[in-house]
Amino acid sequence: MNPEKDFAPLTPNIVRALNDKLYEKRKVAALEIEKLVREFVAQNNSTQIRHVIQILAAEFALSQHPHSRKGGLIGLAACSIALGKDSGLYLKELIEPVLTCFNDSDSRLRYYACEALYNIVKVARGAVLPHFNLLFDGLSKLAADPDPNVKSGSELLDRLLKDIVTESNKFDLVAFVPLLRERIYSNNQYARQFIISWIHVLETVPDINLLDYLPEILDGLFQILGDNSKEIRRTCEVVLGEFLKEIKKTPSSVKFAEMANVLVIHCQVADETKLTNDLIQLTAMTWMREFIQLAGRVVLPYTSGILTAVLPCLSYDDRKKNTKEAASACNHSLMKLVTAEDDEDEEEEERSGSTVSPAREEGPPRTEADCSDVLNASQESVGFSNISFFAPASSDRPQVTLDLDGIVQVLDRHLHDSSTGMMTRIAVLKWLYHLYIKTPRKMFRHTDSLFPMLLKTLSDESDEVVLKDLEVLAEIASSPAGQTDQSGACDGIDSKLVLKVPGSKAVDSSPSTPSMNSYFYKFMINLLKRLSQERKLLENRGAFIIRQLCLLLHAENIFHSMADILLKEEDLKFASTMVQTLNTILLTSAELFQLRNQLKDLRSQESCALFRCLYRSWCHNPVATVSLCFLTQNYKHAYDLIQKFGDLEVTVDFLMEVDKLVQLVESPIFTYLRLQLLDVENNPYLIKALYGLLMLLPQSQAFRLLSHRLRCVPNPELMRTLDESRDVDSKQQTASRRTSHAQVDYNELLQHFDRVQSKHLEVRHQRSGRASDHPDRKLV
Repeated sequence: MNPEKDFAPLTPNIVRALNDKLYEKRKVAALEIEKLVREFVAQNNSTQIRHVIQILAAEFALSQHPHSRKGGLIGLAACSIALGKDSGLYLKELIEPVLTCFNDSDSRLRYYACEALYNIVKVARGAVLPHFNLLFDGLSKLAADPDPNVKSGSELLDRLLKDIVTESNKFDLVAFVPLLRERIYSNNQYARQFIISWIHVLETVPDINLLDYLPEILDGLFQILGDNSKEIRRTCEVVLGEFLKEIKKTPSSVKFAEMANVLVIHCQVADETKLTNDLIQLTAMTWMREFIQLAGRVVLPYTSGILTAVLPCLSYDDRKKNTKEAASACNHSLMKLVTAEDDEDEEEEERSGSTVSPAREEGPPRTEADCSDVLNASQESVGFSNISFFAPASSDRPQVTLDLDGIVQVLDRHLHDSSTGMMTRIAVLKWLYHLYIKTPRKMFRHTDSLFPMLLKTLSDESDEVVLKDLEVLAEIASSPAGQTDQSGACDGIDSKLVLKVPGSKAVDSSPSTPSMNSYFYKFMINLLKRLSQERKLLENRGAFIIRQLCLLLHAENIFHSMADILLKEEDLKFASTMVQTLNTILLTSAELFQLRNQLKDLRSQESCALFRCLYRSWCHNPVATVSLCFLTQNYKHAYDLIQKFGDLEVTVDFLMEVDKLVQLVESPIFTYLRLQLLDVENNPYLIKALYGLLMLLPQSQAFRLLSHRLRCVPNPELMRTLDESRDVDSKQQTASRRTSHAQVDYNELLQHFDRVQSKHLEVRHQRSGRASDHPDRKLV
């Protein structure tokens, strides 16, 4: 510092003392400055006051000499004390040089700067608020200062500033939020503590509505929630909890849309090994649950993004029980928001005068790629378009649009992902079922792409998943919305077999069968194709799948269509196995009680048509064909078929099937058949057919069982009764049954049986021929 320079009105003694290395001498100089400034205030001499402040700032506080800087700081504080309530007029000149010293490398000087600013703020009080951003910026740096004394001094100044803000109603929140948004992403622990403490204070001030600006800081708050410090996490939890309480109190003023994307991102855990991530995810999921409940149908445009976050959480174990329960509540509430009104086409909405969604007004129609980007969790944390996310019920409320394309993409992606948990897969299938129920017309636009994956899901390990999958497929197959011209559709679906849809007026179709849509038959074709390709699926799940379909759809539809398809099946071995499976289900499953009764008497044209349809396919399996005749009480035809068994190749598998048929004869299903053995005169072919089976069997347990049953058949002479009227009734019933059976051309059916068995025999001979001609095969 130049000693000859003029520092007037400061005296040489004051200048000398300000530059001294001893604090006591600098303090004496500060008292002299305070006295001098008071005189200028009394004289109302603002020019001299500014001159003094300017000298202290430029020549001392910003000097290169450390002792001079310390003298300048204490001098500026003295000026502020002398100015008193008038200090607000000179705050810019007082504060800026002090804040510059906050960056000094000397920790003692930073401490003195903090002390000087404390005195300036303490005198000015509310007058410092226009300079709040400068003060906050400086304090945020000191909060992370490594020197404990500096940090302690900054905490005192911080508390003073918080008191001033709390007392005042002139705080400029609009100007402060950009700075807060910038500082909130600091990774320094002390800076985070400083930031979260300020948010907590501002949140409690009644005149400051920080909730309006929550979308700008919410992502930063979730970042702070993942801090390693337990104290910081606890404070952040309290702050977020207070915000959520306020949101519940005043939902109409909340900008839900601008925060939804933030929640979607934080609902997904990037690193499951970090315990703090569990807290972030649980908190975000809790907020998401409240948002859905408070905002209602307005969240529908963002459903795809929400599902991206929620669905994986449904498969969490008990270690994340709370998160799983919150996700389940989100999923349930969101599903309830989808209603039948979401199935309206855009043209219909326009005709009905409904207001178009703002998202559609603002730009061109979205492409499929655009839909997939809605709330994409892989993107940066960006907000939604600024639409009113929550609005009270009113006549001018905007019409929300369900982003069905995006939803289906999310659901399909989870089904394709092999790592998806069981509960998530079940939730995905429940969503698909719900969408087909509520929005069938729009959903059928996506059926072609979904159909192959739904068929593949039938091979899932979980019975519960398979059951839900069958519910979806059954809804697709029976929905009236699918009753459209699907020509050219379903390119990925096997349509090699062009067959009659059950319920049509074609020959051998059953008029009693309810009409299914075009997807029903495609479903049956591809189901059988899948069972043919995956024999383990047929063995382990085949019966389960077919029985469930009989419950979900009309059993007659299932058997009629499968019989039609199997009639044209080229893989005869599979056809025989499939017929055996269907026959077992028909004869043993409680779900098919009504269908068995329909076939039992063949009293109607419909039942006869169904019998003919089943018979033609059942011919792939001779024993199954006989059992069908037993079921329909076609005993003479059963006897005729058994007579032909002598011309067939009797294998071990064949005898095992006969064995099973004998067991079925002894089951409750055929109680009526066993009782008819009492009426020997009217049921001679039944007894002959059973004796025919007995002659086919080796002397096994089944042989002894059937032999014992036939020995119980009474002598016709002993069964004659004096009750002629009962005898007449029995004959009339038999005659009636024969009359109804006359509607069926049994000679033609026998010829068809011969043709089918000839094909089977030819295929077996070809196989045996190929095996014998194999080059590796040697005679022993």
